[in-house]
Amino acid sequence: MRVTIISKACVVGAYQTKLEAIASHDDIELTAIVPPYWRDSGHRIELERAHVSGYELVVAPMACNGAYHWHWYPGLKGLLREARPDLVHIDEEPYNLAAHQAMRAARSVGARSLFFTWQNISRRYPPPFYWFERAVYRGVHGALAGNADAVSVLRGKGYQGPVRVVPQFGVDAERFAPGPGEPAVPGRPFTIGYAGRLVKEKGLLVLVEALAGLEGDWRARFYGSGPFREPLERTIAAANLSDRIEINDRVSSTEMPARYRELDVLVLPSLTRPNWKEQFGRVLIEAMACGVPVIGSSSGEIPRVVGAAGMLFRERSSSMLRQQLAELRDDPALRELLGLRGRERVLDYYTQTAIARQTVAFYREVMAGA
Repeated sequence: MRVTIISKACVVGAYQTKLEAIASHDDIELTAIVPPYWRDSGHRIELERAHVSGYELVVAPMACNGAYHWHWYPGLKGLLREARPDLVHIDEEPYNLAAHQAMRAARSVGARSLFFTWQNISRRYPPPFYWFERAVYRGVHGALAGNADAVSVLRGKGYQGPVRVVPQFGVDAERFAPGPGEPAVPGRPFTIGYAGRLVKEKGLLVLVEALAGLEGDWRARFYGSGPFREPLERTIAAANLSDRIEINDRVSSTEMPARYRELDVLVLPSLTRPNWKEQFGRVLIEAMACGVPVIGSSSGEIPRVVGAAGMLFRERSSSMLRQQLAELRDDPALRELLGLRGRERVLDYYTQTAIARQTVAFYREVMAGA
């Protein structure tokens, strides 16, 4: 089966390990089309050629680079004629111009196609995006959804084709793995972590409120950047917790495994809002891969990601979160058990190899369909 993936996300070298894992299947001949860079929120992310074995990487010019809804690929139809794919994997939301363009280009060369979506809240888009979405629903042969709620959104909007829940990317379980973190110092404080955007919907005020009433010797480390940093710092200072909670800038993905290993627990306290709920929670699987216990709120996909391998609390319930933190603080054996369960769950479902295996299984299903 000749497969072509069109993905701006795969300019990031770490994500290319999924491409290698897909290409490792004996019945797959893979071509990946990526732009030379992607402009994200004003930052230019250059193409990294980090993991390019076993498949052909084609760099294609992109028009309107950085425009999430409007970007497209001049010359895409010609590239597909050269690749002669049986299936085109469009790594885009169905309401984007790039998805509509790729669907039409795939049809013009006689290839089947599928798209990917994270969208877990039903939204009605204005023209022309509504038209793109409807045309893509009619024109493709399958859909990959990053979470279970996205399936409900697709069905509610009228998409009737095959769909499979498979996250977009997994983790490198060799890099994100248990290992040496901080030196084992007797009496080291119980260390609580958060990693991600510093925005209100991530529930950081709930976490601070839980910490404000947490007894014993503990410290907390936050890693991230965002517009909520100053209000968060003021809240921490008002609670007299500045000597216990440190806020660090976002660190590189290569540095994060070491930061996770310094934690006794990672917390993701996300809040559901009218226009947003947690679509996945990648930091959860990164921490779990490192053998770190996790606590997540009930927002969006978090309960399905964590499963029985961590702890869950009701959104906004700082008292329930505080109780769970205290339980982990006082029970090293429970921390060890949850760390082992989390690592095992990632190996079963969330490595790049596991994601690639599920993706290829869906390719075969789409190609076998009428």
